[in-house]
Amino acid sequence: MTAALPARSVFTMTTSPRKPRTLVVDDDVDLASLVVDILRRVGHEVTAVHDARAAMVAIEAGPPDLLVTDVCMEGVDGLELIEWTRRFDPRVTAIAITAFGSIETAVRAVRLGAYDFVTKPFEPQTFRLAVERAVEHSALHDEVSRLRSELGARFGVAGIVGRSVHLAEIVDLVRRVADGTATVLVTGPSGTGKELIARALHTESKRRARRFVAVNCAAIPDALLESELFGYKRGAFTDARTDRVGLFQEADGGTLFLDEIGDLPMALQAKILRVLQEREVRPLGAAKAEPIDVRVVAATHHDLRRSVKEGRFREDLFYRLAVIEIGIAPLRDRTEDIAPLAEHFLQKFNDRAGRSIHGFSGAALKRMEAYAWPGNVRELENAVERAVALARDEWVTPDDLPATLQTGAAPDFLTAAAEREMTLDALTMAYVHRVLERNGGNKKRTARLLGIDRRTIQRWLGETGSDADEV
Repeated sequence: MTAALPARSVFTMTTSPRKPRTLVVDDDVDLASLVVDILRRVGHEVTAVHDARAAMVAIEAGPPDLLVTDVCMEGVDGLELIEWTRRFDPRVTAIAITAFGSIETAVRAVRLGAYDFVTKPFEPQTFRLAVERAVEHSALHDEVSRLRSELGARFGVAGIVGRSVHLAEIVDLVRRVADGTATVLVTGPSGTGKELIARALHTESKRRARRFVAVNCAAIPDALLESELFGYKRGAFTDARTDRVGLFQEADGGTLFLDEIGDLPMALQAKILRVLQEREVRPLGAAKAEPIDVRVVAATHHDLRRSVKEGRFREDLFYRLAVIEIGIAPLRDRTEDIAPLAEHFLQKFNDRAGRSIHGFSGAALKRMEAYAWPGNVRELENAVERAVALARDEWVTPDDLPATLQTGAAPDFLTAAAEREMTLDALTMAYVHRVLERNGGNKKRTARLLGIDRRTIQRWLGETGSDADEV
């Protein structure tokens, strides 16, 4: 029986003091009862099982703080259990119980991941001291993790959670361009956190003391969007009874986030372009334009290059927006971010609901990391909120997750390609598109990852000319 190592969280929750949770494993029922009795007397919450496979099931359901296991057992022995536990959840501290004189076995247990060992027959006081040292070790480990998390949060970028290389590159780019004035285009599928990147650009910049104004271009009717963006003067139209400041002016000195810019009507695209070029805005009905100082960050889930090619988006506006382009990959392509995001949302909904759920079982994490997350980070957040509402125990189990996660993982890319009997040319193009999507349409980075020239990708996609600078 094997299990993949679950991702370690970058977040450690601070909870009120509680009893150490200990799992005792021994096929000798009498010895197991003795160990349970000793542990309960010193304040442990104890569960006992009598074989290693039952122990694995219990650990998958909710990892204990301490594992106490006999080494010599029928079937899967204690050494294999310690090794498996170390892979499954290294936060579990293990103590091995070995027969008198089997020092070689005890040393092997320590090498496989046990913190300490006790030889039997043992005195209760000797066992209690070993347990006390193990619990102190576990508490110290948790404290170090907590301090590292706080340090990481202190020097991290506003609200961005994760540990993938892809996200680290985005954080680095945000830091490098935050204080600039160049427009930024953030691309990626819906629900990946494009607005979070825009807010991070604002928070990390010298503009942080001024307003961050966000507008969803797809959510406002075309007839109203122009007046929302540029404002109007009294009498500009029938219902204009007073002057109204537009969103560009509201964001003066700060940042204006134009979400879903790809849905902007063509007539309005020309006016947005003029504002970006002239750095001034003219409200409806005004006699003259007014200067503005606004950092514009735009976002879209559309492929704007394709929209330009199809005549649905102005080419000049695209290049004006994409001076700096940040592409964020779908969650399915950065599974390293799932566990820290889930822990972050768990803490958020624990606080909101007044609950104290400690974390996710190894089995729940495996199920979450195997899922494709078509709704990306937004879907993950909703799943964790549901789990917090339904969890019956201190740990989130697979039963607490949405039904969509219960069906198992979808076929991988190559398996799906084989089932569809794709040709090598079709498979190559599909893979190029997948890597391009993962990198937010950035051909320069995609070409570097694929080991080819960017012009080769442009030729495959039927594009001509050069792109705006890509980072």
